[in-house]
Amino acid sequence: MLFITAHNNRRVFINFNSTIMKKINVIFSFLVVFAFFTISCEGEKKPTTKKTETATQGKGQSAVKPAEGEDPNVLQVAASLEDFSTLVTAVKAAGVEDALVNVGPLTVFAPVNVAFDKLDSGTVEFLLKPENKSQLAFILTNHVAPANYPIKQLKKEAAKGRKLYMASGKYLTVESTEDGVFVGGVKILKTVQVSNGWIHVIDTILLPAED
Repeated sequence: MLFITAHNNRRVFINFNSTIMKKINVIFSFLVVFAFFTISCEGEKKPTTKKTETATQGKGQSAVKPAEGEDPNVLQVAASLEDFSTLVTAVKAAGVEDALVNVGPLTVFAPVNVAFDKLDSGTVEFLLKPENKSQLAFILTNHVAPANYPIKQLKKEAAKGRKLYMASGKYLTVESTEDGVFVGGVKILKTVQVSNGWIHVIDTILLPAED
């Protein structure tokens, strides 16, 4: 009886081990398939990430487009309007695009095409030449104030007799009369708020004052 009992117990033990091994094999097969699937998915994601990084390399802030529902910046507004086509051309020639898309706040006194037409014949063509890039940049930055100047604030500055500091390092006088607000003797025709500040439209170039 003892032998039979031991023999039967052995048989039960062997059958039990066979069942466990079958389950282990099934689980192991599942883990192999799962691991292969995970690695394959990760491999498919990497090229997309790399492509996105490559597409954004070497571009300045001026190349960044506004997100959906976000207000455009100074340069984006100017580039969208034909009246500022000469200004946009000049900005690109001078290499100061990124200066107009900084977070700000910025206040830009933006001359329309007519303002450039008022300059002496050949002046614009002269300034657009590569060798005159620094001179053009100096003139353009004389139209940018690194501060927040809506019309209301400009009137306050005028009442206090203050001058506006420009990115060129020069100063412009600001006056407020019954006829409107004037900066550097030039009347502001229209004002547009943008994501990084203000655009005040003018029809005359603000040439830096000589020292």
